[in-house]
Amino acid sequence: MTCIQPYVQTSVLFRLCMNDDILLIENVPVEGTFPEGGLISVWTLNRPDKLNSLNSDSHKLLKEACDMVESNDLIRVIVITGAQPNPPKDGKKPKPSSFAAGADISEFVGKNSDDVRDFFEDNAWEKIWNLSKPTIAMIDGFALGGGTELALSCDIRIASNRSKFGTPEINLGLIPGGGGTQRLCRLIGYGKALEMVLTGEMIDSEKAFSCGLINLVTTPEDLKENTMKLAENIARKSPYTTKVAKRTVRASLDLPFSEGVLMERSEFVALFDTEDKEIGVNAFLNRESPKWLGK
Repeated sequence: MTCIQPYVQTSVLFRLCMNDDILLIENVPVEGTFPEGGLISVWTLNRPDKLNSLNSDSHKLLKEACDMVESNDLIRVIVITGAQPNPPKDGKKPKPSSFAAGADISEFVGKNSDDVRDFFEDNAWEKIWNLSKPTIAMIDGFALGGGTELALSCDIRIASNRSKFGTPEINLGLIPGGGGTQRLCRLIGYGKALEMVLTGEMIDSEKAFSCGLINLVTTPEDLKENTMKLAENIARKSPYTTKVAKRTVRASLDLPFSEGVLMERSEFVALFDTEDKEIGVNAFLNRESPKWLGK
């Protein structure tokens, strides 16, 4: 049974409950947001013994979480991360840190195209990509295959310096199937994207940063602080204007330049009819903090 709870005004951990709580959600309040009560929704993939690999239940819960945040006006930003490994038992080697180490490959065994088509036509990667609100991937450790694609589905990526990225599907006789070939190419360019897809080799966080795959590299100890600081900054902006900004910048990926400029101009002009434009301009002129209405 899936359990989705409504928003809360204080930081409360709740769960989308299915098969050992594989997705945890914490709605974190942010001071100084207007309208008041703004939240950052932190989603944690919680299969650390499987390196947080994505299975069919993970996708189902992520899609349900997307519906939840879109229907909750208090949620301003979404942060997606992976659970840290559990302490090792009986002297066993500890598991490495992982954002999401790809798909659960055991679910691929014996499947043909008819078996997987519906799943990949309605997947969590696209649902997250199509969210109207800003999304940040907080990456610590492995982000491979579907994990890299999950990070690519987010708007911004912040990673620890022990993180690794890759698209190893080629080693299974497959290619990325969650938008990886397309988003990777748009983000880092055709040549580097094709190299990653064809070799299946991993790159570390420094290389990922240098080629534009991630926005920031930090230490594991500072990862959460740096990510939440950015999320809080965004959460304090006008929630209406934030959505407009995201869809306008996103349009540059799909529209010819001239059409994109026309869209930007249209969105810019339309904002002059909003209450938040007037609030923002007056607050700037009076050297005050704006108290947005979100409209």
